[in-house]
Amino acid sequence: MAAAYDLEALRAECKPSDISRRTGGMWRWWELLPLRDPAYRVSLGEGGTPLIRLARLGESLGVERLWIKEEGLNPTGTFKARGLSAAVSKARELGASGFVIPTAGNAGGALAAYAARAGLPAHVYMPADAPLVHRWEVEQSGAHLVLVDGLIDEAGRLASKAAGEHGWFNLATFREPYRLEGKKTLGLELAEAFGWELPQVIAYPTGGGTGLVGMWKAFEELKQLGWISGDLPRMVSVQAAGCAPIVRAIERGAERAEPWDNAATYAGGLRVPKVFADRLILEAIRSSGGTAVAVTEAEIELARRQLVQIEGVLACPEGAATLAGLVRLLQIGSIDREESIVIYNTGTGMKHLLDERPDVSETR
Repeated sequence: MAAAYDLEALRAECKPSDISRRTGGMWRWWELLPLRDPAYRVSLGEGGTPLIRLARLGESLGVERLWIKEEGLNPTGTFKARGLSAAVSKARELGASGFVIPTAGNAGGALAAYAARAGLPAHVYMPADAPLVHRWEVEQSGAHLVLVDGLIDEAGRLASKAAGEHGWFNLATFREPYRLEGKKTLGLELAEAFGWELPQVIAYPTGGGTGLVGMWKAFEELKQLGWISGDLPRMVSVQAAGCAPIVRAIERGAERAEPWDNAATYAGGLRVPKVFADRLILEAIRSSGGTAVAVTEAEIELARRQLVQIEGVLACPEGAATLAGLVRLLQIGSIDREESIVIYNTGTGMKHLLDERPDVSETR
């Protein structure tokens, strides 16, 4: 189930210029967000992140029109703030008295912050091998942290069980429709930044896939509103070679993404072996004429260094993976160097400065 809006009525009442005159980050788009009463809004200033031209990096790749959407400037340092702001706000409006979420790390930190802002308890289920920074973030915000012996799929199973036992609002990816609506604003902002025309290619790191599916929903809604026209971007899903269920499904022409055995990557947000909304992700990729690509740990680390050393963008591993994926697809000709391209950095690299990273000497 997805949130739906009266787009015909909105088309008569609102114009793109009305949105552009507003301030306030993500919530400038309130007509296309699910909250009815703004009194329930729980915000820390999320959204409104910059779209940065990568001129020097683009030149080195032979790509003239290359940008990065820098989500590391969000509250709690990642794009997860968008989804959790929308979901906590709507759940609060619906009368939720507490929350639970399974997470690889960043979503748990974001929920902890927004739940604290709302004055409601939060319970976070996280793999025990998640980086310490994610555990500290949850604990410092006053949420209840449960470390799980397993990956995010096991965390999801335990969180779902706890939600049923205690009546907590379950904010697991795609288990409710509201996180998607917050992530949708990634696409809304992109359309506005491009003057209501869209780039030809979008490369996005895909774990649970909410951001990719949310953007595709945003583009379809904008097209129905008549605010954009022409072809929609080709959506490129980027995954780690050690956990690439979407890439495998695309390569095989499969309708579902089978669970990935022995998932392993230091890009924790991409370590999602069982993708709950695989059909939605695959549909968005195929409907757009896009593709999916897997990149190695060394390629991710090399891309991370290139982004910060050439452009000053300190990206998270998941964000760096999009550059690595772009390089791979340029090399094999799946993306034309003349196209306009946007890659997404989904979080600040500050959280990963103490992580153990693979050696990139082999790829220099």
